[in-house]
Amino acid sequence: MDTLTLIFTALGSVLLLLFLVMKARLHAFVALMIVSIGAGIFSGMPVDKIADTMQKGMGGTLGFLAVVVALGAMFGKILHETGALDQIAVKLLDHFGERRANVALGIAGLICTLPLFFDVAIVLLIGVVFAVARRTGGNVVKLAIPLFAGVAASAAFLLPGPTAMLVASQMKADFGWMILLGLAAAIPGMLLAGPLYGNFISRHVTLTIPNDVSEPSLGKGQLPSFGFSVALVLFPLLLVGLKTIVARFVPADGQLYAWLQLIGHPFTAILAACLLAIYGLALRRGMSREKVMEVCSAALQPAGIILLVTGAGGVFKQVLVDSGVGPALGNALIGAGLPIAIACFVLAAAVRVIQGSATVACLTTVGLVLPVIELAGFSGAQLAALSICIAGGSIVLSHVNDSGFWLFGKFTGANEVETLKTWTVMETILGSTGALVGMVAFSVL
Repeated sequence: MDTLTLIFTALGSVLLLLFLVMKARLHAFVALMIVSIGAGIFSGMPVDKIADTMQKGMGGTLGFLAVVVALGAMFGKILHETGALDQIAVKLLDHFGERRANVALGIAGLICTLPLFFDVAIVLLIGVVFAVARRTGGNVVKLAIPLFAGVAASAAFLLPGPTAMLVASQMKADFGWMILLGLAAAIPGMLLAGPLYGNFISRHVTLTIPNDVSEPSLGKGQLPSFGFSVALVLFPLLLVGLKTIVARFVPADGQLYAWLQLIGHPFTAILAACLLAIYGLALRRGMSREKVMEVCSAALQPAGIILLVTGAGGVFKQVLVDSGVGPALGNALIGAGLPIAIACFVLAAAVRVIQGSATVACLTTVGLVLPVIELAGFSGAQLAALSICIAGGSIVLSHVNDSGFWLFGKFTGANEVETLKTWTVMETILGSTGALVGMVAFSVL
């Protein structure tokens, strides 16, 4: 099939996805499955191969992500239930003071979201924003924007976050470089999009504490120590980073290297962190084993829906790859002279604007550029830089088809216009800054 037809198939598939989700009001999981079949048929893929490709895409995506998401969900829930996340937020606020509370909230969002989903992190931390706003009498916008920026930056760029982990695994990027470049993208992005932009936009948009929000009780006297809380959150990152750094100085055929590969794998790192949180924190603070089981089970319920939608996104990605749609569009972009790093950002941003989901935007973009990337022979560090470019593009220009858009409005009381001025611009600054870091890193590495 000719290239033009394949490109129209890609565009038509994304438009159909938008229609099914926004107009027909189909669940994203069902819509992605329908669009995947349609993309396979209209691209000329043999019909008897479509189901096999869909199974391959689902298994290839969830085979890695299911373990990370399940363990990460339990880990984050235990940290919340034991007060570790509250301790981090409260201590940061005490250290920075009320005048710099916006910076403290941005850093708290960045750190506390490492073991959490975006939606869960907002639910758990938004109460701190209202508590500070009550104490200072300040504009909610000035405090909420930094928190959301920190949470969004962590979710998009930092391991072991599900989105960053998914993109890195699909791109076969080096996880150690992904951590370093993720930090290089997330920190300046959070500062620019959070405290700096929050200060600016708070002069033009004013939001007050919603009437239905009650005074939060953080129970300072019952919290674990700040140092131990931070150490728990960073523990899986340290294991992954240890493998990347130390493995470079030992023989690749040695036993130590083999053990480092096991210990530093995301599966092992998050499992170890989860066990440490259970036995080193929850049970030691008096939480019963039955309560621990209840907390872990509750954490897995929202994870199931996220995994299904993400798996369906993986199905769509695999159909794009195997049908030839991905290679056609990727080659067209490269043939037009667009550098690969910029192409990754532009494609992810386009899919994000059209269909809303950052995760689906990442997976779709990977499916479109992976055939081109595999032929180029890029290093693991360069693939990590391209992953950052994709992650940055996947969060820009959030609007009414993105759940985060409505989440911001729901918690802050902002209307649609106010949400566009605050949340949408913040996401665009954050994603563009992160992607710029990825582009520079790709050219240097």
